Amino acid sequence: MPEVDFSHLFRLSDDTGLLEHARGAVPRREHGYCLDDVARGLVLLARELDPTGDQVRLAGTYLGFVAHAQVSDGSFRNRLSYDRRWTDDGGMGDWWGRAMWGLGSVVAGSGPAWQRTEGLDHFSLGCPRRSPWLRSMAYAALGAAQVLMSVPDHDGARELLVDFVSQVGRCRAGGPPWPEDRLSYANARIPDALLASGAALGDSDVVRRGTDLLDWLVEAQMVDGHLSPVPSGGSSVATVQRGFDQQPIEVTAVADAAARAFALTGQVHWRDTLAVAAGWFEGANDLGTPMHDPATGGGFDGLTVGGPNLNQGAESTIAWLLTRQLVAVGGHRRPRS
Repeated sequence: MPEVDFSHLFRLSDDTGLLEHARGAVPRREHGYCLDDVARGLVLLARELDPTGDQVRLAGTYLGFVAHAQVSDGSFRNRLSYDRRWTDDGGMGDWWGRAMWGLGSVVAGSGPAWQRTEGLDHFSLGCPRRSPWLRSMAYAALGAAQVLMSVPDHDGARELLVDFVSQVGRCRAGGPPWPEDRLSYANARIPDALLASGAALGDSDVVRRGTDLLDWLVEAQMVDGHLSPVPSGGSSVATVQRGFDQQPIEVTAVADAAARAFALTGQVHWRDTLAVAAGWFEGANDLGTPMHDPATGGGFDGLTVGGPNLNQGAESTIAWLLTRQLVAVGGHRRPRS
């Protein structure tokens, strides 16, 4: 596979944050920025084992954006226009969870001490909050697991993990093992967060629940040896439907969860699942077409019935880079000691 190429991420970034959309590889400034993508960028940069000076500076820019997005009650605003005006109020949607994930990743990352300190301060402000949405809590749990494994006495992170595990347990029971009636988006983040929570809490039953859910999800999305993720419109759990448009965030969530499962269990089939997810970006998908542009370093925005959506926005580019990064470093690494 190609080397991890950050050039398009830098193309989408400026001294404020990370522009959300692109037409082809050209950033679309008129659509502004969103916290969702900046937080994903923080996760990506925090995972670099030996970040360059430019990457450290970019992480500082993203961290500043996340800090500015947070309001005094620990919630976050999500959308900032190009003229630096917030267009929404603080809330607890997915952007809250992703911000908490990004901050937790900074705490456990390889960046400078000042970034880790700031990351922990803003994480601590947000961690008493709880979102009613399961995916938002899953993202936040991924951040809390990073914090707890780096700062073992952080009671707030521990309580957040316990509450997330409990929330999964209160969801759908009976029939297929999935905790919801429908598969929607970034589905593998739920088992991924269970795996991370179980590891951080030292609870093997939670880890096993995560691997069981991931096993079911991957099997439900495999066709002839390649990954065929549920389309953007979602699918019933009872009869998993396949089709288009397929989103890169589905695939990178599977890659992340598989890498974590391999790190925790040592079972080789999870390493193979990571390879299958990475292969989707290289053309091992329903149309046999690559889902990234080697000339720009960007990831394509989705797989449609007519081929790739050639726009290279922040979400899809980071999905590609996160997956490539996992392959490059051999999966998840232990947090900074």
